[in-house]
Amino acid sequence: MDTLLNKPEEKRGINKGLVVGAIIGLVLIGGVLLYFAMQPSMEEQMAKVLEGSHREGSPEFAALTKDIIISTDTDKTKQSPTALNNGIAMFIVGNIRNKGDKTITGLEINVGVVTQFNQVLKERRLLVVPMQEEQLEPGETITVNAHLNGFKRDDDRANIRWRVTAIRVE
Repeated sequence: MDTLLNKPEEKRGINKGLVVGAIIGLVLIGGVLLYFAMQPSMEEQMAKVLEGSHREGSPEFAALTKDIIISTDTDKTKQSPTALNNGIAMFIVGNIRNKGDKTITGLEINVGVVTQFNQVLKERRLLVVPMQEEQLEPGETITVNAHLNGFKRDDDRANIRWRVTAIRVE
């Protein structure tokens, strides 16, 4: 009867399956983090895409950019307060038209919001081709979207300026 009431003590140890699973999980997480750490930054990727492009100041750049027409679509451009009510965000929509005779394979533009005295409030650089569109054929028009935030309510957001900063053609 004493043996029925006195259960032998079970030896409690570490669950080996749990330890092996935790180690495998940590190795997988470390591998994923290492993979993402080895990826090039966005600046490096943009520089690689624009390799061999013409930049401001070169005679080829001036000849190529005269065939690029960028206009703001005022009907689709919106401004609204941010969710935390700490400023104004602008959603700018523009149209880019290639009126030249060469296919554009790389196009970087700068969009800026300026005051009525042409002082830049905010600006942003965008890689349009090949990020938003693969290429821009002669006579083709594409739509570009830009998002600028951090404006104050009393900022003089008088106009939107577009400028080509780099171009590469076939």
